[in-house]
Amino acid sequence: MSLIELEAISKIYPLGNQQVVAVEDLTLQIEAGEFTVLAGPSGSGKTTLLNMIGCLDRPSSGRVLVDGIEVGQASAQALSELRLNRIGFIFQSFNLIPVLTAAENAEFTLMLLRIPKTERRARIVRLFAELGLAGLENRRPSDLSGGQQQRVAIARAMAAEPAVVLADEPTASLDTQASEELLALMKRLNQDQGTTFVFSSHDPLVISHARRVVRLRDGRLESDQ
Repeated sequence: MSLIELEAISKIYPLGNQQVVAVEDLTLQIEAGEFTVLAGPSGSGKTTLLNMIGCLDRPSSGRVLVDGIEVGQASAQALSELRLNRIGFIFQSFNLIPVLTAAENAEFTLMLLRIPKTERRARIVRLFAELGLAGLENRRPSDLSGGQQQRVAIARAMAAEPAVVLADEPTASLDTQASEELLALMKRLNQDQGTTFVFSSHDPLVISHARRVVRLRDGRLESDQ
C-alpha cells in the first residue's frame, strides 16, 4: 500500500447558489520516501489537494487514504491523532508562536505528544545543529530572519519524526538564496532520513528540485512526471 492514496477524489465548495469544483476526479499515489511537488497556477487545486492529504479537509467524493487510514471515514479524533503523529506541516506564513522561543516553537508538537522534557530538548538541539540554527534556541521569532524562521518551522515539522512533511508554497516568503538553501536542506533530510516531502508550489525553483512533478490545472491532473 502506498503512503498516500487518492482514488477518484473531488472537492466541491458551495458559493452562493453555485458550486466551485476545486478538485475533480483525481487519482494519485505517493510512495514513502518521495520528494514530490504539486505544481500549477493559482486556482489549480494544489492547496486544496494538500489540505486533503494533510487531513485538514475531507473529499466530497472518492477516497483519501493516508498511512492506511481513510480520511473521509475517520473520526475527528482519529484524524487529529494522525496529523499529530504522522504528518508534519510547514506553512507559508511559518505560523510560529511569537511569545515562544525558537526552541519552544520547535518542540511544541513534542509537548502535545507528551515526550519528556529531556528527550524533547535533546531532539531540538540535534535538529537545530543539523538545520544551522545552533545558538538561536532562545531567540523569539521577531529576532530571526525569514530564512531562520522557516528553518524553525522545519524543525517543528520534523521533531516528531513524521512519515510525511507537507509544505504549502514553502519559498513564497524567501529570496532566491534562502530558497536554494531551504530546498537543499529538505533534500538532505529526505535522503538521509527517508522522510517523504510533498510540496504545493508554482515556483520554478521548487519544481526544478523535485524528483516528481505532479501538474494540476483547473482541479484536474494534467501530467505526472
